[in-house]
Amino acid sequence: MGFMQKTSARLLSLLSLLQARRDWPGALLAERLEVSPRTVRRDVDRLRELGYPVVAAKGPDGGYRLDAGTELPPLLFDDEQAVALAVALQIATTTGAGIEEAAARALATVRQVMPARLRRRIDTVQVTAVERPAARPAPQVDSGVLMALGAAVHAREVLRFDYTVASPPAAGEGPAVAPPRRVEPHHLVTWGGRWYLVAWDLDREDWRTFRADRIEPRIPTGPRFTPRELPGGDVAAFVAGRFQGAGGSGGWPCRGEVILDLPGDAVSRYVRDGVVEELGAERCRLVLGSWSWVGLAATIGRFDAEIEVVGPPELKEAFGCLARRYADVVARAVSPPARPGAG
Repeated sequence: MGFMQKTSARLLSLLSLLQARRDWPGALLAERLEVSPRTVRRDVDRLRELGYPVVAAKGPDGGYRLDAGTELPPLLFDDEQAVALAVALQIATTTGAGIEEAAARALATVRQVMPARLRRRIDTVQVTAVERPAARPAPQVDSGVLMALGAAVHAREVLRFDYTVASPPAAGEGPAVAPPRRVEPHHLVTWGGRWYLVAWDLDREDWRTFRADRIEPRIPTGPRFTPRELPGGDVAAFVAGRFQGAGGSGGWPCRGEVILDLPGDAVSRYVRDGVVEELGAERCRLVLGSWSWVGLAATIGRFDAEIEVVGPPELKEAFGCLARRYADVVARAVSPPARPGAG
């Protein structure tokens, strides 16, 4: 029994190390685990039997990497990661992206396998997400639809879908049966709390903006296409122009673009008058306006994430101005100025 416990503990330690960084030299893993390279190889084989896709690199500097697989194996989290995951899942139950039920089930699963000390921690952190009220509630979008649209945009494949129009059929008429739409999908964005697909309509030979909650994708997708150039070259200006008239400035004298290391749905809930474009699972593009450049920088800075300023230069200068102001605040707090006559 003691041998099995020691082996299991070592496997957990090995898995934790593999999750911590992308590549591990075999000799370094053996050193960290205080075992021989041969034992590391045996333990790697055991992890593979459990479903973990550990890839080995050959050669004198060969090592190991935990790769992506076809199925999701059991995951290992430290205490802080487990608590952060539980809090994030609580927030996810109110996103409006169609994942609320799945998030609630995932939270119950995570909580069930947590030790009592961690369950007590997350039970004391009850998160209630309160959004700024909108003129009308944002419609729910099925998460499968969002994934299908995002995948088609990424793969640059023609998308076919059924689209529900807003106006009901005339009195005495049955539901209108419209042929499926055929489009070249270019961008999946949010505007005013709603998800939209910006695409080139192949049948109408024009650019269109479709509400994602009215889209029912058809499978399979069509052939790959070479992306056309969006009018103006800026998806944010294009979408804003569609909803606010030509120009697309939204009436703001200052308008900037940044990339945030946050999912698009986590940002879109707080930028009703901005445009958010998904760039991946954990990155998005945000175009937002304000009355001043410093005010715009301060608004963007409230997102707790890494920020990459795309433009314009005035926005970069505004971030520099705020940085100097905040540094001055810290300096004065550490070394308050001497009062006249003191000493």
